[in-house]
Amino acid sequence: MSLRAPRGPVALTAVAASALAAGLLAVPSSASAAEVRIHDIQGSTRISPLAGQQVSDVPGTVTAIRAFGSSRGFWIQDTQPDKDAATSEAIFVFTGSTTPSVAVGDSVLVSGTVSEYYPGGKDAGGQSLTELSKATWTVRSSGNALPAAYRLNRSTIPDRYAPDAGGDSIEGLALRPRSYALDRYESLEGMRVSVENAPVVGATNTYKELWVTAEPHHRRTARGGALYSSYRDPNAGRVKVASLLPYAQHPFPVADVGDALTGTTAGPLDYDNFGGYTIAATAMGELADHGPQRETTRKQKADELSIATYNVENLSPKTAQSKFDRLATGLVEHLASPDIVALEEVQDDNGATNDSVVSADATLKKLTDAIKAAGGPAYEWRQINPVDDQDGGEPGGNIRVAFLYNPERVSFTDIPGGDSTTPVEVEEKGGKATLSASPGRLDPANGVWKNSRKPLVGQFSFRGRPVFVVANHFNSKGGDQGLDSRFQPPARSSETQRTGQATAVNTFVKALLNADPKASVVVAGDLNDYQFSPALADLTEGGVLTDLVTRLPEDERYGYVYNGNSQVLDHILTSRALRRADYDIVHINAEFSDQSSDHDPQVVRVRP
Repeated sequence: MSLRAPRGPVALTAVAASALAAGLLAVPSSASAAEVRIHDIQGSTRISPLAGQQVSDVPGTVTAIRAFGSSRGFWIQDTQPDKDAATSEAIFVFTGSTTPSVAVGDSVLVSGTVSEYYPGGKDAGGQSLTELSKATWTVRSSGNALPAAYRLNRSTIPDRYAPDAGGDSIEGLALRPRSYALDRYESLEGMRVSVENAPVVGATNTYKELWVTAEPHHRRTARGGALYSSYRDPNAGRVKVASLLPYAQHPFPVADVGDALTGTTAGPLDYDNFGGYTIAATAMGELADHGPQRETTRKQKADELSIATYNVENLSPKTAQSKFDRLATGLVEHLASPDIVALEEVQDDNGATNDSVVSADATLKKLTDAIKAAGGPAYEWRQINPVDDQDGGEPGGNIRVAFLYNPERVSFTDIPGGDSTTPVEVEEKGGKATLSASPGRLDPANGVWKNSRKPLVGQFSFRGRPVFVVANHFNSKGGDQGLDSRFQPPARSSETQRTGQATAVNTFVKALLNADPKASVVVAGDLNDYQFSPALADLTEGGVLTDLVTRLPEDERYGYVYNGNSQVLDHILTSRALRRADYDIVHINAEFSDQSSDHDPQVVRVRP
């Protein structure tokens, strides 16, 4: 389990203690030990019917122990289950920062308070964990056999993910584990579960976690991931794997998407707000390296203009030189030195230091120097400094979008007048479109760009023909409810701003095409949304742009992996004049545990 956030019962304040002594607060009621087993505590909904009550001498067998971090405790499971598939037979006993004095296989009687714990806080919208806190216990015997693990596979996980509550909470609904995947997982909360020969669909992260799928034949990508292709299908078989095994004796597997954990991976089914339902593994399958290699795209031909987009993930001069070198290698060797690169997440010259510095020349020089050292071209750059602390991202970082271009292949049409607050306008001269400023920022005063990166518009010339490129980094999905939220369907609150941003870009492109219907326009960047999203529908409205990802085979439509879902966040879109676009998502990052960015770059080759 991730140890990113502390947890535990809230201490009784002095005021509360006084009120309790005066009889102004109710003392939690207790339930008779003769009547209460774990399935009685868990109940048939997501919230325990005994929440807040004291229970005594609840029987169970210790199946696993978490002996590290601030969320220590142990799981117990009843070896005499009831016949209700909706009621879990296991529960976590929370001991805080104290290592519990029990052993796996102990038969115990536990007394404590039934509580509902929401990882990340109740406002985060996730599921709760039913637990026993302030617990005491007695060990009746040791060395007992553990209950068999419940096998997670295609036949036990329903295709439908969650009941539709119209956006309301599903906590009060009776669990239907044969109908909904989220209900199945909830009905197994704390119980021993297992996966067999599980494909890895999310690479090992820095917290020593990875994602597998228990449904090996469901919507796979061409390279072995789990393809997220619609809101209707979140890939119900995804489950996170963490480890309860001591790292010194059992190093966590360093896995990439497309690998597999062969044999059995098993442990209690946990939950957290950084990935949802999790196998807290007491047995880990063997890593089988089946993953594909990093991709390399073809070099552009002499008459082809290549344009790439690459989110370089909070790049600043403080970033390790090794990352600059790897980004450079990716651009030169894997992307074949694109003629134009739209960069996202370029930070200012002192990175996250929160002061008045907004220039990014040092950042871009360090990157272009690394590219040249890697055998690439002597790129030049164009960008506009943002107003300090107005474009979101890491506080103090002043992230922005920027252009790199190879002056030996393409020229930049510099038109003075662009700054952080002046909007770039479309002008018509001699029946052709041009810009009032190049580079210029697109509608920077529009409220849709509040605390978000403003698009950068540049006019280039390739073989004597003008090409307009709009570099973008739309607002993030921060604040959205997770796919595994207790609110179903989950709210996508960040979507409203992105649809406004998409409309603003669409309006600008329409102005270019009104001035010249044959204008060559490329819109590129990290749009933080899917090809099937409302934002992309608004961006392409009127048929003025084609989202090139929709032209790829379905199993190749991804460039980012989140919680085991391979999905689209970055896009390249082209106007009608660029009908023969050759587009490629170059998979060099998102599927790998060793990344230079969490995004895969993309490239398009066009003939203006």
